[in-house]
Amino acid sequence: MCSRKRSKTKLALLTATRYLTSGTRGLTRQRKNSRIKTKKRYDMPLAVTHVILTIIAVDLYRDYILKNKNYFTLHTVMIAGIGGLLPDIDIPLSKILGLFNYAPEWLQHGGLTHTTFFGLIFLIPAIYFWKKENKTVATYFIAIAFGVLFHIFLDFFLGGGRWEGIMFLWPLSDQPYKIHLLKHFGKDIFVSLDAIILLLWLYHEEVKHKIKDFI
Repeated sequence: MCSRKRSKTKLALLTATRYLTSGTRGLTRQRKNSRIKTKKRYDMPLAVTHVILTIIAVDLYRDYILKNKNYFTLHTVMIAGIGGLLPDIDIPLSKILGLFNYAPEWLQHGGLTHTTFFGLIFLIPAIYFWKKENKTVATYFIAIAFGVLFHIFLDFFLGGGRWEGIMFLWPLSDQPYKIHLLKHFGKDIFVSLDAIILLLWLYHEEVKHKIKDFI
């Protein structure tokens, strides 16, 4: 009887030890996976950053380089801002298509819509309307193309899109490139960056266009 009790006790201890060991291994795997995921996480410019910087870039070009507001009206500047947000359309599209269990790889964030190819597509209708002497509409498409390409450059330079980088040469090459300058500062830097950029731009508009006259 004693030997049976001892054997049962040993078996129970062995089972418990195996259970605890497997549980520890599972936790270890989870921790390793979480570390891997942490490495893959990145901070990227907020949507408002892309819009504001694109609008500022086009507005400065209109004021100091082109010096012609016939084509680059305020509507054109705003359309460029929308173009600056366009590459991130892959985020809502992937979520919507995910509801139908359709998640193509090219639609992952930082994929097709974050390539130079995607931005240059909008130059096709721009050339078409320019030849048709409809330069206003052509300028709209040029503004969209600029907004898209400027967004891609910001993701390459500051951080964003795919963790691996931006595929500038796609579809000829899927080699990614990146600098991701602000990855060392954390995501909070983008909130401060937006505020600083907006204040500087408002100051410029006050000096250049006297925006207080409209208040």
